Amino acid sequence: MSTATGMQAARVNEIVARYQAKPASLLQILREVQECCDWISPESVGIVSRALQLPRLKIEAVATFYSFLYLQPRGRYRVLFSDNITDHMAGSRELLEQMCKRLWIEKGKVSEDGLVSVDTTSCTGMCDQGPGMLVNNIALAGLSAERVDAICDLITDQVPIAAWPSAFFAVEDNIRRRDILLKAEAVPGAALQAAFARGAEATLREILQSKLRGRGGAGFSAGTKWESCRNAQGDTRYVVCNADEGEPGTFKDRVLLHSHADAVIEGMTVCAYVIGARRGFLYLRGEYRYLLDALLAVLARRRGQRLLGEDIAGREGFDFDIEIHLGAGAYVCGEESALIESLEGKRGTPRNRPPYPVTHGYLDQPTVVNNVETFAACRLIAERGGEWYARHGTPESSGTKLLSVSGDCGRPGIYEFPFGVTVREVLNECGARNTQAVQISGPSGICLAPDEFSRRIAFEDIPTAGAFMIFDRRRDMFEVARNFVDFFKHESCGFCTPCRVGTSLLSNLMAKLHGGRGSPYDFAEIEKLNIYLQTLSHCGLGHSACNPVLHTIAKFRPAYASRLVHHEFVPAFDLDRALSTARQMTGRDDSGAHLKEDT
Repeated sequence: MSTATGMQAARVNEIVARYQAKPASLLQILREVQECCDWISPESVGIVSRALQLPRLKIEAVATFYSFLYLQPRGRYRVLFSDNITDHMAGSRELLEQMCKRLWIEKGKVSEDGLVSVDTTSCTGMCDQGPGMLVNNIALAGLSAERVDAICDLITDQVPIAAWPSAFFAVEDNIRRRDILLKAEAVPGAALQAAFARGAEATLREILQSKLRGRGGAGFSAGTKWESCRNAQGDTRYVVCNADEGEPGTFKDRVLLHSHADAVIEGMTVCAYVIGARRGFLYLRGEYRYLLDALLAVLARRRGQRLLGEDIAGREGFDFDIEIHLGAGAYVCGEESALIESLEGKRGTPRNRPPYPVTHGYLDQPTVVNNVETFAACRLIAERGGEWYARHGTPESSGTKLLSVSGDCGRPGIYEFPFGVTVREVLNECGARNTQAVQISGPSGICLAPDEFSRRIAFEDIPTAGAFMIFDRRRDMFEVARNFVDFFKHESCGFCTPCRVGTSLLSNLMAKLHGGRGSPYDFAEIEKLNIYLQTLSHCGLGHSACNPVLHTIAKFRPAYASRLVHHEFVPAFDLDRALSTARQMTGRDDSGAHLKEDT
């Protein structure tokens, strides 16, 4: 064994030992192996396989599920530009091309010297300050042509990322409007003391009285979820914070975890007290790797303050602690059952339900899974009371909502409004002008035209996880929808055939329209695909994959009509166009070098 190989094996063994060779920690082990070795080599897979007593095939299956894990070398510098539509609008594609030219590299490939690779990723959560990118999974925002040139120089000179200018890694909160959640000062321990004074059952009643509904988009009653978990049969209970906000256009959880982490963690601890949990997880999306060290420091500080660990706040027998589980680039893990599968060290495939996580969650035990914003609100309710909280918002949607506003507006960022605010009021507040469309709740949500801007953000009208993307009249809504369709194709977990194949077919149809080969036949095919995806897909990703196309066809028909250059069906493949490379090579472009279409 060479010295280099021996050192790598020693580091892998050290990582495995730190996680006590637990199979449930497989994803975290693989992630750390890649961070120290740049990729997951066959030798590393062998070491992990023997230590965890898992088949190599299972380890490789897990690694290939997550887009940030590599079983082949991808370079010492792995650059991923955000492919989200708002990043496109800010110039990300041009910057990617600039970097590829500077580094003499093709998109999606590794440089000849093995130093660097450049590709795209779905969304980095920097929509308010794009274009964004990841370098070795560390986020950079606010890219410009000058900054990309500087990054190319750093890569060429092989400067370690830790020595890059700190300004390159600055990420702003951009909080533009605060209400009861963001204005409240989170005094560590205050909500816990209030909960202790009431007792666990009375605190649960306050959560129920508040009418708080989950802020992840589904809107299920938080109190009912806690009550079901508390009453479920099981030896152990768990609290899980879902911080895997992968929906393009959403970045509110990023801000909460950066500037209001105490509120989120205290909300989780209150939940643990109510349901009787001793262990919690914060599932942090891989794109937010840069937040990990700061969050670990918050957890350590709270342990020092006796707000985590044993006998919390002096309450004998109340033991609860939290560990952070970092994702590795899988949008579907935002679905709670897929997230639990990932926590257990598996591929993040959504489970069949029932049973639900409240009775059969992590390790088949009762588990509460709530969103970051939901736990922050629970902290506020524990401290101020359910009746007080329910006075805000609407009768069906109590409290406030954080909106991640991005796109064509003067002041992108985080806005906190009471539920019931109209779309037009949000547009006015953020400085949007000449707005053509608003996409609410990301690609899986709803696209609104100007005659719908009087509608309200509320569960009884427009429910949302928080994304609020604005498009003015310069934007081609067909291209917006095409970007969303490509997102669903990329993020399909591949478990079920209807979604795996259907999202690819949908992407191909949009590419066909983009290429000038569209006809009314293709519209009919899209409508068929929607029926198949909605009725046969395993989870919500497939169910909503056609939404962007159907909404924009109905509301922005001219954007599609301009692509319908054929009245009858034509195939997507254009042989004459495919021969263009041959014409260039031979220097011929006369009429005889072109195929004639039948008329």
